[in-house]
Amino acid sequence: MVETDNDVVIRSATTADAAAIAHVHVTSWKGAYSHVLPASYLDSLDVAERAEKWEKILTSGHGTTIVAEADGRTLGFASYGPSRDEDAEDDCLELYAIYLDPEAWGRGVARDLIRTVLADVSPTQCMTLWVLDENERAHHFYRRHGFQPDGIERIEDIEDVPVTEVRFLRAAER
Repeated sequence: MVETDNDVVIRSATTADAAAIAHVHVTSWKGAYSHVLPASYLDSLDVAERAEKWEKILTSGHGTTIVAEADGRTLGFASYGPSRDEDAEDDCLELYAIYLDPEAWGRGVARDLIRTVLADVSPTQCMTLWVLDENERAHHFYRRHGFQPDGIERIEDIEDVPVTEVRFLRAAER
């Protein structure tokens, strides 16, 4: 458990956190991606369905998920583990997700989460993540924490809308 300067506690997630993580996940997507993703897609996101997915993730033992909370409320979460990219080095990690409740945006919670994640990663391990090309705020955030675009992109089709994702890399120290 990590206590931060802004009264936020960061701890390992348990299956009891699945519903709160799902709520943050869906709320964050609706707040952050309304200018990129179709409204019909965002409206279809269901917290209960997402909670079931998170319960499976949290019981699978695959990767690590942490939550940030204050005053008994989940403000955000991060999830990471072995890279899923075909071209990844054997020991490379991937930041699968980092999301905040929109009410927590700008309060330093994302910074605390990413610092906690990076403190758990050996400097000799690389770490990647995927971010929407149009999400400049996230690009800036990841650059501040040592990640850089590595030139790899992929296009996801969401309800017939092509969405470009850019891969960022935090290189391993050699």
